[in-house]
Parts: sequence; C-alpha cells; structure tokens
Amino acid sequence: MTEPARPAVMSTAGLGLRIRGVTIVDDVSIDVNEGEFLVIIGPNGAGKTTLFNLLSGVTRPSSGRVTFRGTDITTAPPYVRARLGLGRTFQTSTIFAELTTLENARLAAQAYLGGSGRLWVLADDQQDAIERARGALASVGLEARAATKAASLSHGEKRKLDLAILLCGDPTVVLLDEPTAGIAVEDVPEMMTLIRSIHRDQHKTVLMVEHRMDLIMGLADRMAVMHHGQLLAIDTPERIVANEIVQSAYLGDPL
Repeated sequence: MTEPARPAVMSTAGLGLRIRGVTIVDDVSIDVNEGEFLVIIGPNGAGKTTLFNLLSGVTRPSSGRVTFRGTDITTAPPYVRARLGLGRTFQTSTIFAELTTLENARLAAQAYLGGSGRLWVLADDQQDAIERARGALASVGLEARAATKAASLSHGEKRKLDLAILLCGDPTVVLLDEPTAGIAVEDVPEMMTLIRSIHRDQHKTVLMVEHRMDLIMGLADRMAVMHHGQLLAIDTPERIVANEIVQSAYLGDPL
C-alpha cells in the first residue's frame, strides 16, 4: 500500500535573491513535508546557505514567498519564525564561549519560556529554564559537561551544544547547516546518530545542508540539488544519484 502524502509544513514559491544585479538564489519553489528529512546538496556557491538564510529570516528575499504552516512569513524576522516553531543552526557555532554549557542552554530556554534574556536572574525565575536546559543537554550527551565553560569544549561538543540550544526552543522544523563541518572524523558517526534521533525520536522535520553523500544516504527521505542558485532536482536519494541531469551538472564536481 502506498503511504499517503504528508502535508507540507513549509513551502517556498518563486523564492529569489539578487544582490547588486547578481542572482544568488533563483526562483526556488519547494514543499517541505511534515516529518520528513530533506537534505540539500550542491557545490560551494550553489546557494544552499543563502536559501537557509531566506527560510530562517536572516535575509529578506528579492522575490517570491515563504509560508510556514499556511502563514506567510516572507518578511517575518527570525524571532517570529522561532516562535512559530522554526529553528536553525549555522555553519559556525554561535555559543557564548565564556559561559558554561548549562548557562548557554539556559539562556535559550529562558527566551523560549518568555523570561528574561539576562544571565543573572532570581533562582525562582529560572528553575523551569534550568530543567529545560538540562534536558536538552542530556538529549545531546552533554549533561556531564554542564559546568564546563563552552570555550573548553571540543569542536564536536560545541556543535552538540548548538543542537541543545536549538532544542531548548522546541522547534518543530529544524534547519541544520553543515552540522558535521570541522568535526573530527571519529566524531562524525555520533553526530549523525544524534541527528537521526532528533528526527525519528523527537519527531522533528529536518532540513540539512551536507556535502558527504555517504553520511546521508540512510537518513534522507528526499534530496534537493542546488546548482548556480537554482533547484536542479528534488527526489529520493537513490533517484538523485541516478539522475542524468544531476550527473551532467556535476561532472567533475562529486556530490
């Protein structure tokens, strides 16, 4: 029996970005289905991170629109999108290096719970945030590092902390921009297992930018290929690998 189609949780229509006459993202229309794992691939300069910037509100598009659960969020700032359930990590960590691991997560939890964004608040006002932060740290395997300054974490642990901070906001859709970038080779499998858990066990819809095909073949429901700012193809991983148009476009540029 064919599995029924899942509804789109986020969509773009004719999304584009031009800067000083140069097209960075060109007429991208895509539906992200509820609960799916969608991976975006493409060579450097293909527009992948820029597309994430448009989806998350970091950059405002020149054309087209973005909708999230039926709401037009094309011009909505990032904090509004976060409140709707859209979370995002970046290629480089955005943690506070001089704060502890727990303090970093707690600040994110406070923001989600509607409390103060200040580090120093009354203990009674932060208990819920601390509990949420500890839970997020536990979910990424950092509970034993709660009292450690973020600056002392390994690069792989910093990427885990990025995920914990993201999870403190309880997003339903997460955008992961090259989450394995810079991580030691021996730590990559653990990171991918963690991402798999976020998708399958925590029931998040996941969009991820990744270069390494071997990492995503067993994870992705679909793959979207970007080339020169355009959406070249979107399909199952197996069909993408066999797609002659994709092969032609990437001749000499391994996926």
